[in-house]
Amino acid sequence: MSQGRGGATATVLVVEDDPALRLLCTVNLDIEGHRVLEAPTVDAARDHIEREAIDVVLLDVHVGAQSGYDLIDPIRDRGTTRIVLMSGTAEVTQADRERVDAVLSKPFEPEDLAMLVARFSQAATTG
Repeated sequence: MSQGRGGATATVLVVEDDPALRLLCTVNLDIEGHRVLEAPTVDAARDHIEREAIDVVLLDVHVGAQSGYDLIDPIRDRGTTRIVLMSGTAEVTQADRERVDAVLSKPFEPEDLAMLVARFSQAATTG
């Protein structure tokens, strides 16, 4: 994890099939000084997870015809990566909430996204 203009920054993987929402996340997190990787599919996300040291994964519940839930265990197996589950239509069960670090309901404000990632960045450098 490196230091950005506002303190600790994270490498963030955005797993989202909607190009507009993926761009919104990428631009806003980039402005905050984070390194942002994008994955429009579950397979692309798996490739990033296997090759990169990722601090935070923003994970859509539905990634095209695939399920973001399928990535939770492989992400957890990699270590301390934080998972933020993004959901616009799906009801997130309590059991699924316990498998991730946070749930972000769509639509969301860019400021909420930035604060959430910043909180995880600071926790990683202090804890």
